[in-house]
Amino acid sequence: MKIISLKKGKEFSDAYKFGNSKANRLLVMYVRNNELTYNRIGISVSKKVGNSVVRHHICRLIRECLRLNGDSFNIGLDIVVIARGAAKDSSYHEIEKSILHLAHSHRIVL
Repeated sequence: MKIISLKKGKEFSDAYKFGNSKANRLLVMYVRNNELTYNRIGISVSKKVGNSVVRHHICRLIRECLRLNGDSFNIGLDIVVIARGAAKDSSYHEIEKSILHLAHSHRIVL
């Protein structure tokens, strides 16, 4: 799946305001319908999580997981994933398990 990113602050704030959120130990996921024929992904990692190297590493893990598993998601969604502090010590498989858990709780998996 090609990843289309949310880029503007208004797109993120609309997802926070009008979307539904679910959380687990590693991540928080906001999901909102976008009335488009594709999904858009936004990833947010706070400075509280770690320095820029750590934040970028977490962002790459999340993006790769969404790229590999994104074909099994419903179409027409804005998905914002926020990393929590516990994510900095997590492996790819733990991040993937966490994302799939949140996707199942949002019922966005085909």
